[in-house]
Amino acid sequence: MPPINILIKPASGSCQMRCEYCFYADEMCNRETGSYGMMKPEVQEMMVKKGLQAAERSITFSFQGGEPTLIGLEYYQRLMTLIEKYNTKRLQVSFALQTNGYGITEEWAKFFAKHGFLIGISLDGPKDIHDRYRKDGKGEGTFDRVMNAISLFKKYKVEFNVLTVVTGHTADEIGRIYKFFRKNNIVYQQYIACLDPLGELRGKMEYSLTPEKYGKFLKRLFDLWYEDMSRKNYVYNRYFENLAGMLAGYRPETCTLLGYCMPSYVAEADGSIYPCDFYVLDDYRLGNLMTDDFGDFDRRRTEIGFVEASAKHEEECLTCPWGYLCRGGCRRDREPEAGAGIGKNYFCEAYKEFLPYAKDRLVEIGKMWIGRK
Repeated sequence: MPPINILIKPASGSCQMRCEYCFYADEMCNRETGSYGMMKPEVQEMMVKKGLQAAERSITFSFQGGEPTLIGLEYYQRLMTLIEKYNTKRLQVSFALQTNGYGITEEWAKFFAKHGFLIGISLDGPKDIHDRYRKDGKGEGTFDRVMNAISLFKKYKVEFNVLTVVTGHTADEIGRIYKFFRKNNIVYQQYIACLDPLGELRGKMEYSLTPEKYGKFLKRLFDLWYEDMSRKNYVYNRYFENLAGMLAGYRPETCTLLGYCMPSYVAEADGSIYPCDFYVLDDYRLGNLMTDDFGDFDRRRTEIGFVEASAKHEEECLTCPWGYLCRGGCRRDREPEAGAGIGKNYFCEAYKEFLPYAKDRLVEIGKMWIGRK
């Protein structure tokens, strides 16, 4: 088995915040058991043991939620002990964690820095934009807590990037958001298109992102990013860098640009394994760490045809002049309605507008990279 990445939900969907657009809260409402509580020590130990046994060369333990820090720092301290115990093959072990930043303290920041965690922290922009949808359980904005967490990460030299959810509102405000990030020296940025609830027509929620708005967003953000990159002011943007790399002959590292879903392992708190964070649903359960091994998970993934189904594309996509760059995008964006099956990407028109707009400059950026190698 090649190097593997296990995405772990140690606190299941538990969270101090009540973000209006939370896709995982929606998933929890669409399965028999909403929350699986906190991961028990015996499940954690089995996960580490079997993961290290299955992997070759390297393994990444990634943590998400809900909010993965809710399980407490002791869980992660025990993780280090378990890895030391079971890493008999001396694999390279990496760590990543996605947090809302709400409960980050100096103790957390020191731990992340000591063990080399790559942290993703959710921030949608300046206070008024961020607090619009990202409120806590009392209905209060969370911007100040997130910025405090970022200050702690900077203080203790924790490697982090910011994850921004692109809603219809944030799409309109991307100029102000980008300026805010640059003013605060936030140069590692990721943007993810907002998802509408499962099984519902897209574009109907107050926060919905439409293809028209997404296309304009991508073009405006790209202009800002390209201007910085041209001036040698480096700003990381995962999507744009992957596109530039593809045009320079490199394989994309993000599944949305591969044209099919990567074989993945998402572990819920009870040890159940699923093929993707967007499909932690009963019909897609691959087994459980307490009773099955990674070979079982792989066989079950093949049985349900999860990866194979994602590799099938509409005839329109196969003949599209931009198909070699778009590659269909995320599977979840190709399932817009309940029972509609996997079809054309909901944001197709946005990509058709953006890719020809940016291609020549993406090639230019790609050549700059090759020149540095």
